Amino acid sequence: MNLRKLKSGSDVRGIAVGEEAVLTADVARVLGKAFAVYVASKTGKSVADVTIALGRDSRVSGPALLQGAAEGIVAAGAQAVDYGMCTTPAMYMAILTEGFQPDGSIMVTASHHPWKLNGLKFFTAEGGLGFAELDEVLSLAENPAENNDVPGTLTQKPFLPTYQEHLKQLIINGVDPEVQKPLLGLHVVVDAGNGAGGFYANMLEELGAWVEGSQFLEPDGLFPNHIPNPENKEAMASISEAVKRVGADLGVIFDTDCDRAAIVDQTGKEINRNRLIAMISVILLEEMPGATIVTDSVTSSGLADFIKEWGGEHYRYKRGYRNVIDEAIRLNEAGINCPLAIETSGHAALRDNHFLDDGMYLVTVMLIRAMQLKQQGETLGKLLEGLREPVESTEIRLKVQGEDFTNTARQLIEHVLEYATEHEDWHIAPDNREGVRISFDADGELNSAWFLLRLSVHDPVMPLNAESDVPGGVKTVLAKLYEALKGQEGVDLAPLEAAL
Repeated sequence: MNLRKLKSGSDVRGIAVGEEAVLTADVARVLGKAFAVYVASKTGKSVADVTIALGRDSRVSGPALLQGAAEGIVAAGAQAVDYGMCTTPAMYMAILTEGFQPDGSIMVTASHHPWKLNGLKFFTAEGGLGFAELDEVLSLAENPAENNDVPGTLTQKPFLPTYQEHLKQLIINGVDPEVQKPLLGLHVVVDAGNGAGGFYANMLEELGAWVEGSQFLEPDGLFPNHIPNPENKEAMASISEAVKRVGADLGVIFDTDCDRAAIVDQTGKEINRNRLIAMISVILLEEMPGATIVTDSVTSSGLADFIKEWGGEHYRYKRGYRNVIDEAIRLNEAGINCPLAIETSGHAALRDNHFLDDGMYLVTVMLIRAMQLKQQGETLGKLLEGLREPVESTEIRLKVQGEDFTNTARQLIEHVLEYATEHEDWHIAPDNREGVRISFDADGELNSAWFLLRLSVHDPVMPLNAESDVPGGVKTVLAKLYEALKGQEGVDLAPLEAAL
């Protein structure tokens, strides 16, 4: 099969169950072998001296894919170590942890996607593979080497208990190093969505927290209760209801492999997307005034103002968690103090955590602050005071037609930019780094409504985001964009017409 069709950003992903399966144990075997050869070339080691760790989330296809990838590693002559059930961030942390330190690791997961899908994420000491590095692995997989005359070995060694201890120590040191139960008195509901993160509730309980109301902690690869996704409305409604039902201080929810997370406050209010970015930004800006916060491109105007009011710099960049992480790393190398890269999806990478997108680390930092505030008689909600949120918001996906959809989308974006320069009421965003972002003075308020039109990271689609701080502003800006695009070829405007 064409392995390139499995490429999804910097991961490999596809249907892994049933007759339509394209990501099979055989494919995983080929990819595992290629990755072992890739790691050997990057480390300068012989393949026989390379160790690759493997972990998986709770998906039903996970064991077979992990076994397939392990067999490929062994066939290459390298050493494979099966960590069993794990989280995606843990698979990178293992590379840095004394007593483990594999040369590379593979996580078998498809994140929040439906249970029939699965995927592979690859890590080396430098972090998760980027787009170009994955291309190198796929090239090796397309031209596989002969099996090594001396096969490697496959052993089992759980890493999750070590990763859990790492998180525990963060909380102990962050709240009170003198006590072993620093969360005594804090009531936290944990929702793991039947993914890999159920152990977090047990860990909090060991630290003294009350976890009554926690739900869906047992791994179940069919996800019978709700989609494990902090952006999913049903999932967020479920944990919100659980928090209110038991009167908890807050709730935390993870996606399947725990690289994303969100929280809800004691009233059941969702703290995700812009609110999540605002809250972690405040926590960091309290420690580092003037720091730069890198986000993706669809964040709200109110968030930008909020970060500025807290003394920070808001730096909008491209969608895609690897994009925001790589840009934050680049800014730090350029001498700019940038402690956080975060997407509205919940992917958050902190400099203190090796710029690894780790939902559990993010939640752990916020729980420490929640406990500190509780000791002062306050709640996490206090940190969001002054955040202006949009009155209206929407996302519309416009299909791009033709085979060369990337070039078509670029031409459409250039057309909108040119159109904007010819209309005084169209204000091109000064920090526009992806697609085209235009703001308008709706209802007499300066820059009170905006849209962002861009090309999807993966699909022949142009996502269109629009927000307004005043009623009716979204429809106003959508109507203006429709006038600009009307008559242009290569894009299906039906969804935009329907919104009007």
